[in-house]
Amino acid sequence: MRSRSTGVAVLLVLASLLPATANAQWLDYKAPGIPRLPDGKPNLSAPAPKTADGKPDLNGIWSGAGPMYRYNIAQDLQPGDVQPWAEALFLQRVRESRKDSPLARCMPVSLPYHQFFNLTRLVQTPTLMVVLHESPNSPNRTVFLDGRDLPKDPNPTYMGYSVGKWEGDTLVVDSRGFNDRTWLDAFGHPRTEAMHIVERFTRRDFGHIDVQMTFEDPGAYTKPFSIKFTQTLTPDTDVIEGVCNENEKDRQHLDAK
Repeated sequence: MRSRSTGVAVLLVLASLLPATANAQWLDYKAPGIPRLPDGKPNLSAPAPKTADGKPDLNGIWSGAGPMYRYNIAQDLQPGDVQPWAEALFLQRVRESRKDSPLARCMPVSLPYHQFFNLTRLVQTPTLMVVLHESPNSPNRTVFLDGRDLPKDPNPTYMGYSVGKWEGDTLVVDSRGFNDRTWLDAFGHPRTEAMHIVERFTRRDFGHIDVQMTFEDPGAYTKPFSIKFTQTLTPDTDVIEGVCNENEKDRQHLDAK
């Protein structure tokens, strides 16, 4: 697939130079209820569990999907799929080495960036699912499963507002009400308040959730687009709290050039 611009090629080079983020491993606790192989390691290929009400059980700590779309959410798009202003802003952020990224400013990052970054704990109940991200200054996310509709005129937030429903063994999550203050990926594709995200979560076995995310944002992109990735169960550990402290104290010494 041909690149949308020379700036995307620059991005890919920069991404290859960045160190991979290691998942947190700060505990050595054998979690109960985990099917294990003879050597004691989790059997990630065991059958997917069910909750008491017969729904797929998504509870657990899940690792990020890695660098696939973390740096460039639009890597599969064609020229013209990103509106000119959004493409120009993205390339500017690349050239400036991400100096204004949300993480650099101790601000929350967004969906789908969280799905590629560190660990995520899913806490599932019959009426809602709580999503806890291991990332500095990141708000918790609630997905309501009680049949409610999305608010008609929501106050825009970083994580938006989410409702979910089951389609067979797949949880479909519909999210709107995002603000435009954060980035879709590490190198700065923007979003607007018109962003609409639909996620489909399918736990195909004990250790893997297949995820499809579809984005529709007519303010920044000329058509909807989708990405697919897999998250992997990471048992016997826990998420670590993230606090962004004094992250700006050396900004006056930095030069984007």
